[in-house]
Amino acid sequence: MDANNEIRLRLRFYKDVKQSTDFLRQKFENHAKTNSTAYIIKVKHNHIWLDIKAPKKQYWSPHLHLELEPKDNNETHIRGLFGPDQALWTFFMFLHFIIAGVFIVFSAIAYSNYVLKMPVSMNLEVIFIMLITWLLLYFIAKQIRYKGNEQMNELETLFLKIINS
Repeated sequence: MDANNEIRLRLRFYKDVKQSTDFLRQKFENHAKTNSTAYIIKVKHNHIWLDIKAPKKQYWSPHLHLELEPKDNNETHIRGLFGPDQALWTFFMFLHFIIAGVFIVFSAIAYSNYVLKMPVSMNLEVIFIMLITWLLLYFIAKQIRYKGNEQMNELETLFLKIINS
């Protein structure tokens, strides 16, 4: 998967496999019990999470969430989602909500001041700073994804190895 040509920060993929959902889930459970030296594999119903273990794990390390959906008797549709560490993702969302809140409040104040024929320059400066900060967060997230690209490929290789075993 070429992550550098994607605009989205959380990459998704879909795969149809000619194996039953229970058989695939069992493969992941068996691999988690026997071969998981560098990776953490969690299986809960039709959801599977693949993570990098502590010695190689960095703040930019991705995780892979797989959802197994039965399609036919012997076929499974797999939805995969690469994402950043949950704590990092939560922190980024918190920052986005703060920036959005400040943007909305100062936009409302700027509009009120404009209607009342009062100066709006300070409000517009804060709005502009919030836009720049939001763009900065986006580029920081792209850089984090770029740093985790190699580990994302490792997780994808592990996923394909388990499915094809």
